[in-house]
Amino acid sequence: MRSIALRLRTAPRRFPERLARFSTAMKTTSTDPLSLKVFEDLRDMKDAGTFKTERVIISPQRAKISVENRKEEVINMCANNYLGLSSDPELIEAAKEAMDTHGLGLSSVRFICGTQDIHKELEEKISNFHQTEDTILYPSCFDANAGFFETVLTKEDAIISDALNHASIIDGVRLCKAARFRFDHMCMKSLEENLIAAKDARIKMIATDGVFSMDGDIAPLDEICALAEKHGAYVFVDECHATGFIGPTGRGTPELKGVMDKVLVITSTLGKALGGATGGYTTGPAQLISLLRNKSRPYLFSNTLAPCVVGASLVVFDRLSKDTSLRDKLEANTTYFREAMSGYGFEISGDPACPIVPVMLGDARLAAEFADEMLERGIYVIGFSYPVVPKGKVCLTSLIIVTMRVNDHDDTENMKLVRTRITITHEGK
Repeated sequence: MRSIALRLRTAPRRFPERLARFSTAMKTTSTDPLSLKVFEDLRDMKDAGTFKTERVIISPQRAKISVENRKEEVINMCANNYLGLSSDPELIEAAKEAMDTHGLGLSSVRFICGTQDIHKELEEKISNFHQTEDTILYPSCFDANAGFFETVLTKEDAIISDALNHASIIDGVRLCKAARFRFDHMCMKSLEENLIAAKDARIKMIATDGVFSMDGDIAPLDEICALAEKHGAYVFVDECHATGFIGPTGRGTPELKGVMDKVLVITSTLGKALGGATGGYTTGPAQLISLLRNKSRPYLFSNTLAPCVVGASLVVFDRLSKDTSLRDKLEANTTYFREAMSGYGFEISGDPACPIVPVMLGDARLAAEFADEMLERGIYVIGFSYPVVPKGKVCLTSLIIVTMRVNDHDDTENMKLVRTRITITHEGK
């Protein structure tokens, strides 16, 4: 497999003539409007230090990974592999078994000939886990969010959305004709003001992340649900960075805040803590899920979820429903790391219970240089800057996972040394 990947990377690229002309034009001062715009956009990102490159990993996803052009393994503090399940042997075997019994794929959307018994079984397990009536599977949670608002709401309705919601919620809202309101991040005063402004809407839908992936914040769902009840609104929660590990039994932000019976609908992913492969879902009232099955465009026009992902996911939900040891260990790791980093003088943001640990640096180029030197010291981190985070808000987001050991965390000393050296260098410029 590795030799195939190497051949693909080293094989000469053959572009159609039109694309070849376009590629060449990008390297010149061409007056062609498209190539000129692309050239300027790329140049501006490089000048601002926000241009992104992709490091190549040549091992499975885990706490320590192998990176191309490095002999030693590095500690991975970037993956959303919170529960360490991305390379779990039991899940891999379950995926292989599902391929043996149900094939590689379905070559179809669900409603034509793309629904197998295991898809229905997984939807039932997810519903039981979240204590909801029904569930619908999507290729990703991005698709779940993109397919929700347009299907359910019209111009007679209103969406009140947190200012820092994930891009998938923002794009889903844009596809919908409902009136749009945005409240300040986790500010209940701003939320109530917007609910009052939307008082004449037929349906008022509050949309929020449960856990905010760039900030490590946990939404005050108890307060949000109280305001929703007061103003006759519904609550939609994206739980991608919460399902499996937030809350006493890993059932997410609604469980943590004691409002599992007050949230209307939850969207989440199978591609982070729950094995890290792909796939997403929406879970909630049966009638609402039935509407999505019949009208949600990402569901109707996308291939069904691959059997191998479904087979592995069935094992994940069985394990999480019976045992909390993984999320318990993650909680302990999170506390240890946050306390250690704060002790070294770093500015750490986010909720103390959240394994997403943003290290605030404030400068995009500094964050990029910091990440590069950390890799040289055996720690894989990535700097986040606009448009992934708001302008002026630059950080290294460290993600804690179950399979890290205490001596892995103790490499925070390296972070302290790198921060001191690079900060001095920048201040001297």
